[in-house]
Amino acid sequence: MTSAGRFAPSPSGELHVGNLRTAILAWLFARSTRRQFLMRVEDLDRARAGAEAEQLRDLAAIGVTWDGAVVRQTEREPLYAAAISRLATAGLTYECFCTRREIQEAPSAPHAPQGAYPGTCRNLDPAELEFKRTIRPAAIRLRAGVADWTVEDILHGTYTGVVDDFVLRRNDGVTAYNLAVVVDDAAQGIDQVVRGDDLLPSTPRQAYLASLLHIPVPEYAHVPLVVNSDGARLAKRDGAVTLADLAAAGLDADRVRDTILESLGLPAGPLQRALAHFHPSALPREPWVWPGVPDAGA
Repeated sequence: MTSAGRFAPSPSGELHVGNLRTAILAWLFARSTRRQFLMRVEDLDRARAGAEAEQLRDLAAIGVTWDGAVVRQTEREPLYAAAISRLATAGLTYECFCTRREIQEAPSAPHAPQGAYPGTCRNLDPAELEFKRTIRPAAIRLRAGVADWTVEDILHGTYTGVVDDFVLRRNDGVTAYNLAVVVDDAAQGIDQVVRGDDLLPSTPRQAYLASLLHIPVPEYAHVPLVVNSDGARLAKRDGAVTLADLAAAGLDADRVRDTILESLGLPAGPLQRALAHFHPSALPREPWVWPGVPDAGA
């Protein structure tokens, strides 16, 4: 089985500096541990025409290389269906008819975060189940047997997070992220997951699901995000933050790459040069405040 890391963007638009920084970090983690580096397009939802090609072009422009063909989630539905079938056979799923608003307004356990599923449809009797099926399509939820789960993270150490009866398949038939990412990583032999630390809270759910599917849990490293001057997560509304916009402002891809590497305490230049100086213990642990467009002639 392949030992690999990966980058898995959603093709909803152009990548911004924060996405590119995470991609570089994922590449450095994988290459520094002699893993393959794979590219997966998570296009189950929010795909925009042409975005995949733009993203892959921009990643190549800053020197991020990957092994093998690009994998797309929309081509992998049979794998997700098989995993849900296994869970259902084991009695670990149930139908849920709740709307998002109903979940938000329902009381939840004191320790649970806002929006954690309160179990409304967990124990419907046959008559209730039949009636609700006439009202709206059902989502499929996991029947969790724990309230929390603990994972180990290279940068964050031991982390324990809430596990609720999360969605495996939405009521429109689309496989949910938490199920798809677990199945994809296992199928691709990915044993190292490097991604933004905004995804750390969802990681215990994924690790728990992997245990139910008898899938090895990967090594995790959740890296700091890039934020704007107000401390909010960087977004395209923050101005020139994509390669195309930065190029229009006078910064080519090499300059953007070098700025990102400098923010990590690594030398400018090709990624292979930075790789020789990379070590996780030396990485900044705080979010990087995007400085905006510097003087292109500096």
